[in-house]
Amino acid sequence: MQCSASPPVCLSGQIRLAEGFSLRDIGLKQERIEVNGYAMQCRVTTEDVSKGFQPDSGRLEVFRPGQGIGIRLDSASAYAGAIISPYYDSLLCKVIAHTKDFRDCAAKMERALREFRVRGVKTNIPFLLNVLRSEKFLSGTTDTSFIDQHPELFKLQAHKNRAQRLIHFIGEILVNKSMTPLGIPEIRIPDVQPTVPQVDYTAEPPKGWRQILVDQGPEAFARAIKEHPSVLLTDTTMRDAHQSLLATRVRTYDLLKIAPYTARNLSGLLSLECWGGATFDVAMRFLHECPWERLEELRQQVPNIPFQMLLRGASAVGYTNYPDNVVYKFCEQAVKSGMDIFRVFDSLNYVPNMEVGMDAVRKAGGVVEAAVCYTGDLEKVQHGLLPEDRRPAGGVGTHILAVKDMAGLLKPAGARALIGALKKAFPDHPLHVHTHDTAGAGVATLLACADAGADIIDCAVDSMSGITSQPSMGALVSCLQQDCGVKLSDVTPYSAYWEVARRLYANFECTSTMRSGNADVYENEIPGGQYTNLQFQSISLGLSNQFELVKKKFAEANELMGDIIKVTPSSKIVGDLAQFMVANNLSKQDVIDKASELSFPTSVVEFFDGLIGQPVGGFPEQLARGVLQGRQPRFSPAGRAPSCRRWTSTLCGPACRRNSATRRSATKTAALYPRVFDDFAVIRQKYGAVSKLQTRVFFQGPKIAEELEIHLERGKTIYIKPLAVAEPDKTGKSECFFELNGQQRVVYITDKEASKNVTIRPKAKATVKGSIGAPMPGEILDVKVQLDDVVEKGQPLMVVSAMKMELVVTAPIAGRIKTIHVGAGDKVEGNDLLIDME
Repeated sequence: MQCSASPPVCLSGQIRLAEGFSLRDIGLKQERIEVNGYAMQCRVTTEDVSKGFQPDSGRLEVFRPGQGIGIRLDSASAYAGAIISPYYDSLLCKVIAHTKDFRDCAAKMERALREFRVRGVKTNIPFLLNVLRSEKFLSGTTDTSFIDQHPELFKLQAHKNRAQRLIHFIGEILVNKSMTPLGIPEIRIPDVQPTVPQVDYTAEPPKGWRQILVDQGPEAFARAIKEHPSVLLTDTTMRDAHQSLLATRVRTYDLLKIAPYTARNLSGLLSLECWGGATFDVAMRFLHECPWERLEELRQQVPNIPFQMLLRGASAVGYTNYPDNVVYKFCEQAVKSGMDIFRVFDSLNYVPNMEVGMDAVRKAGGVVEAAVCYTGDLEKVQHGLLPEDRRPAGGVGTHILAVKDMAGLLKPAGARALIGALKKAFPDHPLHVHTHDTAGAGVATLLACADAGADIIDCAVDSMSGITSQPSMGALVSCLQQDCGVKLSDVTPYSAYWEVARRLYANFECTSTMRSGNADVYENEIPGGQYTNLQFQSISLGLSNQFELVKKKFAEANELMGDIIKVTPSSKIVGDLAQFMVANNLSKQDVIDKASELSFPTSVVEFFDGLIGQPVGGFPEQLARGVLQGRQPRFSPAGRAPSCRRWTSTLCGPACRRNSATRRSATKTAALYPRVFDDFAVIRQKYGAVSKLQTRVFFQGPKIAEELEIHLERGKTIYIKPLAVAEPDKTGKSECFFELNGQQRVVYITDKEASKNVTIRPKAKATVKGSIGAPMPGEILDVKVQLDDVVEKGQPLMVVSAMKMELVVTAPIAGRIKTIHVGAGDKVEGNDLLIDME
């Protein structure tokens, strides 16, 4: 950056000075010199300020400079499509601003820089903007120590770059198809848009049950439910219904569209189950969405209906036991983000595991709903009425008691007996019943529960009900001879929306193998929420033609493991063993006889190690001995499996630790799913908020020349139109042409099929300390180590050169050189793998 004052010297005077005349010769005296203007120059360079101004290189996907009166640009090769070489000067453009006043000049320069759009390479513009906003700089009293004394200049505000990142994502889908693994032959999604029922968006939603909770607290909320004269409804459409029918793939985009109608026309619902369970990790793994953003955005649209989630006790929303403070912090954040009711359960009805989650919810200020998991038949004591040591209403206490019938095994007669017994045993607690409709008896069962005195029952809207989902809301509303807070006339438009929306998820339908209710669930006891996931897992393992056998083996695997309670994660363990038996052609007796010789799935070994708790009646001794190879289990039956360590920030994923601006909710996510969060963070950084795309576009991409209207935020709408996709070049890259708000943009996407035979250097792994990548694009000048050399931390390994800069790559750890991937003279890109150490 350069600044200068402009004295009143005309052009002819400047020429005469250049010829050697003195100021006196041309009649110019010091006392006559006045400042009548200021000029300021900023050099825009392709440098990464966060890495010590290291040069950056690549293709300029977009170059649009800021211009206007009083702005001059000096640029040469800066244009969209230009290649910024790592072997030349990093200068991209000079920007000169001129005004009468210094502060005005700085303001004009800031405006020009803010209007720059440079995509494809990093620039120093964020740093220049910080300088222009510095009061110290604007005061004109800076010196050569200015940058050293003001570290805040390096607190850079990153460009959102939302449009360009979405273009990259759409290009990726057009070239390489869906980024969400389907596991089955792809079904073409119909070009439909579900119609949202008319609502008055200007009117505030009517007050609902959440008003009582917010005003009076959880205890008063539970009393109000208990005192209510008729049964109330919980709608599971936004969580368990799509988890059971559509492999948990429903996106936030479709939930938010119907949310305003739900708030205004279904305000009498006791709760809306919309979060938790498998939705948390699936949102990141397959939908590339932040689960916390889903919760917070839904809360904004539905302020009046209590939200309900599924919490797996000490496992939170994961598949293993976590340190206690992870569970406590998770619940605390969930309440802050808008969650109200936490259905807390344990996959084995193991109360010590439940108590962690229940206490965490209480301390966070949420409503505790302790769930008794029901599976099997009421005649089996361990599955029906619980022994004293398995009753969760004691200990830290609960506000609501729930029966969680995951597979739809509770029959009407058994339901009357069970609800009657629980009402007698726990007269002060509202009773909430959850079931599935796999066999087709779900509506009859819930009506029997209502007759027996249940306070709340779960259902799903008609078009998302039945089979492995919950019983039909419309059927229940019609059959109940009492006011349940919901009218059938309001259910019908709600169902019509989901009937069309469901067609967008045809690739994930459970009906590809299950067209109707199936009473064989009374034999195999597969939970409804697991059915579709087990189906897709079997397909991915090459067992798609043997799914009926997988279901039979599921029943056998359950018997082998002691006829256990089956709900995530215990149901997944049974499913893993069942698929293992099918893949290896093993009978039930084979598993027992050959147990010490078999390599069981990790989840099965961890089960017998006691990592998820203790089943009723203990572990089957013979099989446990074989699975554990004769050793003792890691955790004894006494109490809860102890946490190995408390959670600290070191347990977060690298992506979370690298980003100092990471939200607190992301820190909790990284503690639960470090690898999943790392992968999600990479996708989010690369493609941005893909949740803003229509569902058909997200899964299968748009048609060529189809204009997409994308609402990024209130008042910010962009229009993207794909124009053409070129054939891949010799490097395997396809040129994709788009229009963004009427202006052409081009991105290059690597065609995975075409690039199979193209040599591409592997990238360094951020999660592996000994995986050393190139700090910047350039040329390897020197390799200072050889294979098997033992080096110290900080020892020089290589020298990389780019844009007149040499950088020494040093060892991040002490260790041995395992592999050297490049040699002197090789050209490398940023983060290309250079060396592996161990």
